[in-house]
Amino acid sequence: MFTGIIEAVGSITAIKRHAQDMTITVDSGALDLSDVKLGDSISHNGVCLTVTRLEGNGYDVDISTETIERSGFAAIKNGFSLNLEKAMQVTSRFGGHIVSGHVDGVGEITSITQLGSAVEYWVKAPDNLAKYIAEKGSISIDGISLTTNAIDGASFKLTIIPHTISETTMTHYQVGTLVNLEVDVVSRYLERLLLGDKAAESQPKKESTMDLLARSGFIG
Repeated sequence: MFTGIIEAVGSITAIKRHAQDMTITVDSGALDLSDVKLGDSISHNGVCLTVTRLEGNGYDVDISTETIERSGFAAIKNGFSLNLEKAMQVTSRFGGHIVSGHVDGVGEITSITQLGSAVEYWVKAPDNLAKYIAEKGSISIDGISLTTNAIDGASFKLTIIPHTISETTMTHYQVGTLVNLEVDVVSRYLERLLLGDKAAESQPKKESTMDLLARSGFIG
């Protein structure tokens, strides 16, 4: 479990691709690894991954096929920047909102506007996630706990202060950047509850993230 308050920005230093999944090596940057051990969870751009090897200021994590298909990791390269957050402790300040580290889909930055010292971003979410996103609600963008300030269909607006931008990967965002989205966990459980007995029925298949990445030209 995470809070969406980013602790450091790291980077990918190596990628080992296997038949269906991959292993990446991460330079943790300013993230303190002194209390991290094998098997611990760390959020990487909002994706909860398990540490499988520790060495100096770096570590390895494995990324499954399911994670690749649900997130933007299909398009990662060496040097790719990552928002990092260690799993929260019972004694941690809860400065953001409940973030599980389970990405729901990939959104796209469609507009960036400077507003005084702040920056306004419009993000287009997949249509199937629109119902979970509410004005003044919480959403995780690449693992960052943020508040939606306006809604227009499946698109939503974020107004971000300079500190958040400078301390996260948002400093690299451009129009067209794809971002990992995790909606408020409460909305997902509420929808499931409201289905009642219909929850046991098969649901229509949703478009995969791999399809979105291919349509956007990130993968062939």
